[in-house]
Amino acid sequence: MALAPFANEPTLELRRAAVREELLDSLRKLDRRLPLRAPTLLGGESRGGEELLSTDPGEPERIVALAPRSGAEEARAAVDVASASASGWAHEPVERRAEALLGAARWMRERRGELAALCVRECGKPWLEADADVAEAIDFLEYYARRALALQGKDDGSAPLLLQAPGERNTISYRPRGVCAVIAPWNFPLAIPTGMSAAALVSGNSVVLKPAEQAPGCGAKVAEALRAGGVPADVLCLLQGEAEAGAALVADERVQTIAFTGSARVGVEIMRAAAEVRTGQRDIKRVIAEMGGKNCVLIDSDADLDEAVPAIVTSAFAYAGQKCSAASRLLVHESIASLLGERLAGAVQRLRVGQAEEFGVDLGPLIERQAAERLDRYREVAEAQGAEVVSGAEGADFDGAGWFRRPLLVSGLPSDSEILREEIFAPLLAFEAVKDLDAALERVDELPFALTGGLFCRDPHTVERVAARMPVGNLYVNRHITGAMVARHPFGGNRLSGSGFKAGGPDYLLQFMQASVLSENVMRHGLVVS
Repeated sequence: MALAPFANEPTLELRRAAVREELLDSLRKLDRRLPLRAPTLLGGESRGGEELLSTDPGEPERIVALAPRSGAEEARAAVDVASASASGWAHEPVERRAEALLGAARWMRERRGELAALCVRECGKPWLEADADVAEAIDFLEYYARRALALQGKDDGSAPLLLQAPGERNTISYRPRGVCAVIAPWNFPLAIPTGMSAAALVSGNSVVLKPAEQAPGCGAKVAEALRAGGVPADVLCLLQGEAEAGAALVADERVQTIAFTGSARVGVEIMRAAAEVRTGQRDIKRVIAEMGGKNCVLIDSDADLDEAVPAIVTSAFAYAGQKCSAASRLLVHESIASLLGERLAGAVQRLRVGQAEEFGVDLGPLIERQAAERLDRYREVAEAQGAEVVSGAEGADFDGAGWFRRPLLVSGLPSDSEILREEIFAPLLAFEAVKDLDAALERVDELPFALTGGLFCRDPHTVERVAARMPVGNLYVNRHITGAMVARHPFGGNRLSGSGFKAGGPDYLLQFMQASVLSENVMRHGLVVS
């Protein structure tokens, strides 16, 4: 099965009026269909309900999707279906599984505006972020299809090679593990569940997908795309629900693999529960966890501030800071701290907060009331600790109907402040002056997280020195630290920020497989005559 080399899906050119109008038309069509129905799908069975609903974060009175609140009983039923289908799907040729992913990518391309509009409505993603979410989902489908073919030697006829000795033939092959539970977040409601599910499916596993309860509509679209592409209904189940449903999946003895993206707290709980071997369990559960960060950007004395300021603003405040890769701490050489602080404060104050569907908005709403109230508490903490707080977007850029909050730039915090240690997941950037880069690196090394990091400097030797000491999974130099691209910036953290191989990288599929080695003595004695 020959495919063209992988290339990232281009994002739309939003500067073009025709493109903007097409997207707005998609949003108008979506609004006429709201609320969407997002059922739990157990093979060919569809279970509806209205107990779980998602709302527009920018206008919480608007209901976007209605879904059932599935629990442990439905989780068990979903694993029943997925377990029964696992063997048949595992024995399908890898070419068919890859074609199903490619078919899902085509389905998404044909509905690109509709999918982006749903991200805008259900998760408050501004158009630039929403379109990038769809493009990344397509990238995962295209890339993992090609990687699966390569691992099985179906792309160019070259299977992975082992060392061969005289008289001995050695081969390695990869087989699926079985049932995979995919537990997805809301902040990339299409890309991340698509990527985790696609990796498991193309590797030959059956999947139970539990999307975030804040994004049941987007989760339903992921399942619809994969099924439309050619994944059988009994191979991919969709489980709408909250924490109870996810916990039941993790505990089920027939689930061999758990793919999770979310907070470190929940990820550690999943690992603890998965480590328990239950009656009837035949496999050690494998947990693939992408978790949070406390991402630091280092600014050396020779940094180009014209380059640094817009990149920092994008890193910290795009999608209202609701990315696990978002910048949270800024460690600035003391010789330029005053100048950079002044310029950055001015840039933050000019950011525009507003409804996500408005082109030109820099920050949309936070995802829900609890997120907005959490940011309010951190602001109170900063002020109580005597910090200086610069609040961006001082104008009346929004009417207060949704979960809108202005971006915050905080400086002068005490070294033991929780704001410098905890994952906040909101538009708050802590500014700190440091003596030099060594002092900055010491502060980074104190953190339990190690997801992404950034560096601005002009000296190549500084880049080498920082890269050798930064513990992060992804280090970005002289650019923003968000927006990892499939196959270009394989994504995943170290320490408490994650476990397993990087998403969108060449090794990611191996986590969903088990390797088998065949070693054969080819020095035969005589012939077998039938």
